[in-house]
Amino acid sequence: MPDLSLSPQPGASPARGRSASLLAFLLVIAAGAVYVGMHLADDLSPVRESSALPWLLLGIALLIALGFEFVNGFHDTANAVATVIYTHSLSPNLAVIWSGAWNFLGVLTSSGAVAFGILQLLPVELILQVGSSAGFAMVFALLIAAIIWNLGTWYFGLPSSSSHTLIGSIIGVGLMNQIMHGSTGTSGVDWSQAMGVGKSLLFSPLVGFLLAALLLLVLKALVRVPALYAEPKGKEPPPFWIRALLILTCTGVSFAHGSNDGQKGMGLIMLILIGTVPTAYALNKAVTTGESQTFVAVAEQASRTFGKYANGVPTPTDAAAVRSEVERYISSRTLSPQTIPALSALSAEVGQQVAGYGSMANVPQSVVDNVRNNMYVISEAIRLIDKAKQPAFAADDARAIDNFRSQIDHATKFIPTWVKVAVAIALGLGTMVGWKRIVVTVGERIGKQHLTYGQGASAELVAMATIGAADVYGLPVSTTHVLSSGVAGAMAANGSGLQWNTVRSLVLAWVLTLPASIVLAGGLYWVFRHLF
Repeated sequence: MPDLSLSPQPGASPARGRSASLLAFLLVIAAGAVYVGMHLADDLSPVRESSALPWLLLGIALLIALGFEFVNGFHDTANAVATVIYTHSLSPNLAVIWSGAWNFLGVLTSSGAVAFGILQLLPVELILQVGSSAGFAMVFALLIAAIIWNLGTWYFGLPSSSSHTLIGSIIGVGLMNQIMHGSTGTSGVDWSQAMGVGKSLLFSPLVGFLLAALLLLVLKALVRVPALYAEPKGKEPPPFWIRALLILTCTGVSFAHGSNDGQKGMGLIMLILIGTVPTAYALNKAVTTGESQTFVAVAEQASRTFGKYANGVPTPTDAAAVRSEVERYISSRTLSPQTIPALSALSAEVGQQVAGYGSMANVPQSVVDNVRNNMYVISEAIRLIDKAKQPAFAADDARAIDNFRSQIDHATKFIPTWVKVAVAIALGLGTMVGWKRIVVTVGERIGKQHLTYGQGASAELVAMATIGAADVYGLPVSTTHVLSSGVAGAMAANGSGLQWNTVRSLVLAWVLTLPASIVLAGGLYWVFRHLF
């Protein structure tokens, strides 16, 4: 059995070098924490609340959200360091510090597409009422359910997926909300979005298994270097070029994990901020006055464009009826004669609201929620129209409408830099704590033989490519599932044999995660809905 003690290994960096690396990383973390605190205080300084309750809820919710990312760090990122530790390419201390640093960088450079893709699973009703008691119950339920399941699977050393858990929690909240309030379309889960996310989670482990197996076979055929397919000799590190390859793949998986998994925490934190302090975060205050004027012009153009497809139906004048019709379309996905005229009217209203205050930053607290919600339902309606290709807009008209949606998303789907830094800190620190249980499972309990250099490199190259591609397309995938299935695929291709007890446990955790998190989150939402 490999030795995972933290004592120095032959060929590993000296203790002094590891201490210096740890100190440097902790200094970066400390600087990041100061940065987060200063920018959060600056954002909240104009906000005036008559009660301390919103501040209390904000603090608790932020701690829980960052706690989720902390658990995600030692739960999921342990997969990235398993191969370099078990091949003695890096000592355990240096491996987790190195991985934590690249997770940190991955979060900071992420796009945010995955974050808002996951949030589209939530019921429209709860998104529009995120600052209400239902919104608080939603946030606390899905976060606490995800943390409970992650900690439980970590305790038993099972590489379960934080992505899988969070998505199950979101579905659980949506289902319970629908049970409690009846099916109004906007009260339940967006099943079309859920199916897309579910496919990425379902197929990514299969991709990991098959591609890692295929890659190992290709390597054996093309790279005839026996040392690459041999087990490590005692604690001796591999040849330099093999060691460099394994460190590179560990780096890539860590970076990709940060850029993909870190976004889940970002999206949740933005929900929390919008719900508790909408004055500061419901609209992107970084949108300049010039950009706001552009938004107004684009909104007016979109309103006229929608009007061209109204087929003579008069534009409604009642504001409540206008948004109600757009929400009806979002829930039913069925156009009525009033849908396009309502979109035209709502687009014009949003443009007038922003124009009336001069810029996004000047929209007052009393109406900011209404402006943001109007923008949200327009963006969702345009997304669904584009998906259904109905009505069929002319090319120039489609570009005008897509441009309007991009402007809306810039104003509402944003992530401040300090949120990225806070998530990066939580994920990076989590990587350095509690990693050993998952590492032992990946390194010792999947295959019957010791992990070879080629197997580790194949599994991590596939994981790095798969997660990176998913990030580009805004799809959430599981680092845990992709990498552990990649290790299993490489073991099978090499004829190393699989420990079927472990494989069954991994499959069981994969199968149970979704229903367990759905039940947990649904039950917690019911409890919190009655408490708040």
